[in-house]
Amino acid sequence: MLIPGDKFLIPISLVSHYVFCPRRAWLEAAGETTDTLQMAIGTRDHQATDDSSTSREATLRAVDVRSERLGVVGRCDTIERAPDGSVTVVEYKATPVRHRPELTEPMKVQVILQAAALRDMGYEVSGQAVYFTTHKIRKPVLAGTGEIAAAEEAVRATATLLESSNAPAPLEDDPRCSTCSHISVCLPDERRLEPVRRRIVVADPDTQVLHLATPGARASVRSGRVLVHHDGELVGTMPLERVQGVVIHGNVDMSGGLLRELLWRSLPVVWCTSSGRVVGWASTAFSPNGAVRSPQHIASVQGNLELAKQFVVAKITNQGTLLRRLGQAPEAVARIRSLSKQALKAESLEVLLGIEGDAASRYFAAFSTMLKGSGAALRSSFSVRTRRPALDPVNSALNFAYALLLADVIRAVLATGLDPHAGFLHSSSRNKPALALDICEEFRAPVADSAVIGAFNNGELKVSDFTDVLGATQLRSAGKRALIAAYERRVTGRFRHPTFSYEVTWRRAMEIQARLVLGVIDGTQPRYRGVCIR
Repeated sequence: MLIPGDKFLIPISLVSHYVFCPRRAWLEAAGETTDTLQMAIGTRDHQATDDSSTSREATLRAVDVRSERLGVVGRCDTIERAPDGSVTVVEYKATPVRHRPELTEPMKVQVILQAAALRDMGYEVSGQAVYFTTHKIRKPVLAGTGEIAAAEEAVRATATLLESSNAPAPLEDDPRCSTCSHISVCLPDERRLEPVRRRIVVADPDTQVLHLATPGARASVRSGRVLVHHDGELVGTMPLERVQGVVIHGNVDMSGGLLRELLWRSLPVVWCTSSGRVVGWASTAFSPNGAVRSPQHIASVQGNLELAKQFVVAKITNQGTLLRRLGQAPEAVARIRSLSKQALKAESLEVLLGIEGDAASRYFAAFSTMLKGSGAALRSSFSVRTRRPALDPVNSALNFAYALLLADVIRAVLATGLDPHAGFLHSSSRNKPALALDICEEFRAPVADSAVIGAFNNGELKVSDFTDVLGATQLRSAGKRALIAAYERRVTGRFRHPTFSYEVTWRRAMEIQARLVLGVIDGTQPRYRGVCIR
């Protein structure tokens, strides 16, 4: 965010964000971006002023300004030139419907600093104003000695903030949060790990994860759309604006142009084997919160038992709840619940891992009791959890679903800027995405296991959808499509968050949990709590 030169220059827009909320400025400086209605309206209403080619002799558009004296740099939306040579600065601001066109302190500071920078560049500034695009109203900004001094003090305060190594705490019960475009990444009310009382609604992205699973297919981009061809025929297409991320399964090709476009849009791509093992991912180099990654790696090496315990407690609790809801094993449920309580009191990581293993063996020993209806025929073939290679259809489906889950959690972790490899429960030394696997534990039972059980029980996934190759059971193409569909229904389904008491999709919940981990690392979150379904 800072512009290097003889000294670092601070964007004027960042100073205005500081005046609105210091944490908002910190998030902007850390590279956090959002795709909200406020941002979309602001971008739309600035289209005319962002194009310098529309400038005329009396009206200049998108003019860059800087002041070495103040240490700021910025861009003026419009500069109007009078016949006497003086100029007026006009800043364009969107006002969503029902909002009044009122001058706020951040707006005033922004145009005052723009005017000050123009003066330092040798221009005579005769006035400054804000034009409200929605209401088509222009209001002048008065800049006396006191207002100018306050704006310059805001620059110094912003510089002090940016030099700090600690993120500022979120606002508490503040009305500014309800209109902030960064509410979805700040999570001010969630930090207390209590039910959220205010009606601050953050919508889930109106986009989809694109799964490419047809062997031999090739995905490319043209005219803003993803095109998927197979054997020379177009088999699918989707607008890029509707893509939240891409998962490639097995032998599917992707053009360099599409990959480049996805990275430009900060949309991650995850590659999996045909059997569902995650082998890698690609993500933008411009990820947020870069300063937190070093502390994350240090904390990973030093260990954080409290974080590890929450991952395991949530995993065991959710296993017990799913088994209670769908299975017929009351003794196993009772023992799993007891193990969940023991995990919360574990005094070392070794003890915690032992408890986790005990719970997993009891859970999977009773797993077949949850297979009913069309899935009941598979009970006899499933007796123990086998990973790779899978020895039966249930294990094969679980492996594939867990890869889908891991791909989702990797995207959630990447969105926060954290390193998926530096974890607290899984060992980072095993060259696996340890943190992503940590967070996966909370969602295995309620998302992946639930999707697999549902797909078998309702007949979406059948024995004929699997094939046996040298003793290893693998999904056929039809089975993959069926399981992907079942998983997507589940992960995009809404539930009431057990901690915050609002409705949210499972996919959005994964990013919320990743951001709570980020809060523990950067010091703005007192503790962490996993998602435990009831």
